[in-house]
Amino acid sequence: MKGPEVSIRVTDLTLRFPVYGVDAKSLKKHLARITVGGKLGRTGMGATEVTALSNINLELRSGDRLGLIGHNGSGKTTLLRALAGAYEPDEGTIDVHGQIAAMLDLNLGIDPSATGLDNIRLRGRIAGLSAKEIEDRMQEIGEFTGLGPFLAMPLKTYSAGMQARLAFAVATAVHADVILMDEWIAVGDADFQKIAHKRILELMERAGILVLASHDLELIRLYCNKVMRIESGVASPIMDVKKLDELLAAA
Repeated sequence: MKGPEVSIRVTDLTLRFPVYGVDAKSLKKHLARITVGGKLGRTGMGATEVTALSNINLELRSGDRLGLIGHNGSGKTTLLRALAGAYEPDEGTIDVHGQIAAMLDLNLGIDPSATGLDNIRLRGRIAGLSAKEIEDRMQEIGEFTGLGPFLAMPLKTYSAGMQARLAFAVATAVHADVILMDEWIAVGDADFQKIAHKRILELMERAGILVLASHDLELIRLYCNKVMRIESGVASPIMDVKKLDELLAAA
């Protein structure tokens, strides 16, 4: 029996986070100064809270490639984390059909004292790969990184770029229906960017849905066919990426 089609449906999603140990007036001034951030409010107990996402609605089907744009702190990454299941909605629902690969935190699971090979195993397990799947893909992942003998050395001997290449190689070794990706995909030098671009396209071909958060509008145009703007936790309607300039002009 055929399973449900790959899809994402978010209905009236609202996320709130309590704020402890900060005066509400001071926090409000800070949010106003940086021009972004959620809406301040108070709980029934009088505590300060920030509404990080407010009444978000979206529906995606197989073949959709959604780009999320907005200032720092606007709610893009928060939405990605909610889609990944990291946050429970305070209001509304999130319904995702399909296996999820969340590529959100480049440093998650990194052990500076462990070798590159051991970090591949560790990050692979965090990404949801079984021990057998990791070992089956170990050679391919290692070759893709281009790190050669450095894979047998501790990560603390790596440059930031080398660590990023390793993390990218493992993260993109997964086979998933839904890919949630933050903008750290822009890693490495120009040569690595070329093979990284090819790798992402291959990953997208296998996946049903991509949701990419980025400040880089060229990346949005390159990888996405739809776009949504989030500011202060409030989202615009989803538009065709061809109308990106129109969306920016309306902001």
